[in-house]
Amino acid sequence: MKNNSYKTKSGFVALVGRPNVGKSSLMNTFVGQKITIISDKPQTTRNQLRGILTDHDYQIIWLDTPGLHRPLHKLGTEMNEKAKSALKSVDIVFWVLDASKGLTAADEIIAQDIRKVDIPVMVVWNKIDLNKDLASLPKIDGFDKVYHVSAHTRQGVSELLAATVSQLPPGPFYYPPDMITDHPERFIVGELIREQVLIYTDEEVPHSIAIQIEQMKERNNGGFYIDAIIYVERDSQKGIIIGSKGERLKKIGQGARQSIEDLLDTKVYLNLWVKVRKNWRNHSGSLREFGYLDRNDS
Repeated sequence: MKNNSYKTKSGFVALVGRPNVGKSSLMNTFVGQKITIISDKPQTTRNQLRGILTDHDYQIIWLDTPGLHRPLHKLGTEMNEKAKSALKSVDIVFWVLDASKGLTAADEIIAQDIRKVDIPVMVVWNKIDLNKDLASLPKIDGFDKVYHVSAHTRQGVSELLAATVSQLPPGPFYYPPDMITDHPERFIVGELIREQVLIYTDEEVPHSIAIQIEQMKERNNGGFYIDAIIYVERDSQKGIIIGSKGERLKKIGQGARQSIEDLLDTKVYLNLWVKVRKNWRNHSGSLREFGYLDRNDS
């Protein structure tokens, strides 16, 4: 229970919705730095990621959740469970919708879970820069707090932030003021590598990969030395990622290294390997090893 004697406000805000509505982009915009990867491919976010925004009198902890979808494997089921569990442990819910596509059947299914929560729900129509007729967006029964934003252009973001702060309960700062995420650098580095695989591959390959950071150490003469493995499920996928004469893997490495250097603000020496772990998305042991399943879960 919150203590009303606090002079500061704080709270946890879950961003939920179907895949590809821009939840990750919205959180990055609020935090002011890229801490979660972005892709036009569905189910990009696999973990429940936290972004932290602190001002002098409030702190907001954003939970970017995996997009709710129909799971086809154990990994997908685990992603759905993480998204739904966020609804039980937060102070505010952002139901993020894609203004360029309107209300879909998948959104209607998600609404069934959101209507069950007993906390403030804010309907957030994102990507309004891609919709020239906002009046055409439907009114959703049962939700009065509706906001129109663009994570890309920042239109409406300050208004949404002000409304969120007004809903925060009194409370302490849970994290140091200069902290923007509670995920370790190794995790974010792995995600930045995965982002580049998403960029350079198509079809099923992006969803069949997992990244494992084997080594990440600071060099005596400055910079970081990083070894990472890109796991796939089939030999054919390994060939796709490596590409002709290793050209695709080289491009993935170059893009990842640049993103990691931007994150760490230092020189990075990145080595990538590609290995096969057959059907890993349906193996509990592999899901635990790659950080998608808690150690106590089966």
